[in-house]
Amino acid sequence: MSAEPGRELSSEGLVRGLGRWDATFLTVGSVVGTGIFITTADIARVLPHQGLILVVWALAGLLTLAGALSYAELGAMFPRAGGMYHYLKEAYGPFPGFLFGWASFLIVMSGGIAALAVAFAEYLGSFVPLLAMDNVVLALPLGPWTWAVSAGQLAAAAAILLLTAVNYIGLREGAGVQNALTVFKIGAVLVFVALAFASEARAPVALLGPLPAVPVLAGIGVAMIAALWTYDGWYGPTFSAGEMREPQRTLPFGLVWGTLLVMALYAAVNLVYIRALSLEEMAATRRIGETAAAALFGDGGGRLLSFAVLVSTFGCLSATILYSSRIYLPMARDGVFFRALAAVHPRFRTPGRSLWAQSLWGAGLTLTGTYEQLYTYVIFAMLLFHAATAGAVIVLRRRRPGLERPYRVAVLLGNTLVERPLESVFGLGFLATGVPAYLWWRRTASQPA
Repeated sequence: MSAEPGRELSSEGLVRGLGRWDATFLTVGSVVGTGIFITTADIARVLPHQGLILVVWALAGLLTLAGALSYAELGAMFPRAGGMYHYLKEAYGPFPGFLFGWASFLIVMSGGIAALAVAFAEYLGSFVPLLAMDNVVLALPLGPWTWAVSAGQLAAAAAILLLTAVNYIGLREGAGVQNALTVFKIGAVLVFVALAFASEARAPVALLGPLPAVPVLAGIGVAMIAALWTYDGWYGPTFSAGEMREPQRTLPFGLVWGTLLVMALYAAVNLVYIRALSLEEMAATRRIGETAAAALFGDGGGRLLSFAVLVSTFGCLSATILYSSRIYLPMARDGVFFRALAAVHPRFRTPGRSLWAQSLWGAGLTLTGTYEQLYTYVIFAMLLFHAATAGAVIVLRRRRPGLERPYRVAVLLGNTLVERPLESVFGLGFLATGVPAYLWWRRTASQPA
């Protein structure tokens, strides 16, 4: 496909309009949402030791960086829209790639979008009580059940549709909003950290204090799960590689520098928590960011941080909508997904149908209220996908040594603990539903149009 005047187009017909800092901000925006303002409290409950809390965050950051380096090599080899779909397909064949896309559309990415939107609505409701999650606006009896929809759920669905509309009208518009929200959240965190360190420490700092009277190794393992999920989303830019200028350089730059920036922000924020709250206070709160801000600056400080979290969550939602919608375009073109999703908008040069299909499904999940349980079912499956993708670096080096590799790195694969065996079995069962779907699409694709 020939490029339009002033715009370089990828082989998919998408505009290559993302530069290095766009990729970096997309990495940061995909990761930093609500987690860092909540998770440290969960870690303090299982690992009550200031120094070990920082160690856990550092280890999680290093594992994330190792993953980013591995994905950077894969993304440089396959600079197309779709990310992990291509890596799995090229390394292991079309079926594993399809299973990843199948799980992404039905639950993983769409459910993640729903979860972020509801988190945004929860914070929004604290500022606008009319839109609170407990303000039920519709209750419909369905046999022995009642389907209840709250104003907060409607606000969550509206947020998804608004950001989808922005991303639909152009890559520049979507990336522009995403960059602005990311700059705001970085600035808000830096201001919070600077003001906190300018204030007198409220709690004694003892990073090398005696070990807690709990099973330390088990506590570190559980805490690592929480920290790693707070880093989740770092791989987001790989799905948008088909829209990057010089993707062999832009993607590694964005992944690595974005991850390093997130690591620095997370370390600084956790140091603030340690200076602001005792271990007992950390463990007793649900929203540690607001509690620390209120302890240092009063109720007004906690309120301001809540607003920063609100914007941060909105930005993470924007990033997730942008990158995850790029998975289904190549699937459709390979004949293993809905054919209508193979289209690129002729004017806006965005995967418009994929965007709307994903977001309408995600918005629907916010109204059902069932996505959270469904999401737990595929956690184990997603760990398998990430492990297989990291392994694809080695597989492709052996099977396809002639591929251009402008970026190479050794693989470090961290295994996290899986604490939900029943949900893991359900997750594998859920993936098994992709078998008949795959066979049906392959049969349909083989038939004359």
